Amino acid sequence: MAVQSAEAPPDRREDALPGFAVAAIREDGRWRCTRLDSEALVDLDSAITALRELRSTGAVLGLLDVDDEFFVLLRPVPGGVALMVSDAIAALDYDVAADVLDLLRVELPDYEADDPDAEPWPEGDLAIVADLGLPADELEVLATETDLYPDEQLIAIGRRCGFGEALAEVVDAR
Repeated sequence: MAVQSAEAPPDRREDALPGFAVAAIREDGRWRCTRLDSEALVDLDSAITALRELRSTGAVLGLLDVDDEFFVLLRPVPGGVALMVSDAIAALDYDVAADVLDLLRVELPDYEADDPDAEPWPEGDLAIVADLGLPADELEVLATETDLYPDEQLIAIGRRCGFGEALAEVVDAR
């Protein structure tokens, strides 16, 4: 599912959150990973712009580990960007997750914070990396695995797609 990027209001520049933002780029059959500016963790438009500026002839995928609470996958596509957030409930507390839901045209979840049975759920294009080796149903299972932290989930995604080592190097260097 492709959606258009939305401009962030000029007054919307928050302090960077813990976590990391990385771009995985495939060119000439080889993957490389590079760190994105930490602003990508609070401003989805910054992440989208940074990925588009890479101008690769191959696949480009953005991976955001936001505050060790959830992850976001972004992939520029013709006419927009494919998006996936691992936990739609995070949109209640994190602007970047709310921005993902907004661009996907999904309403904020109706969630009771004291509901012990409420489970987080992924939202967006679960087939975002299917062509890279991780089918939608497996990405959904990985995203809902509550025993893993977001960085562990993203490393697992990287391994399945073929850039696990390059991603681990960038993440370990932070």
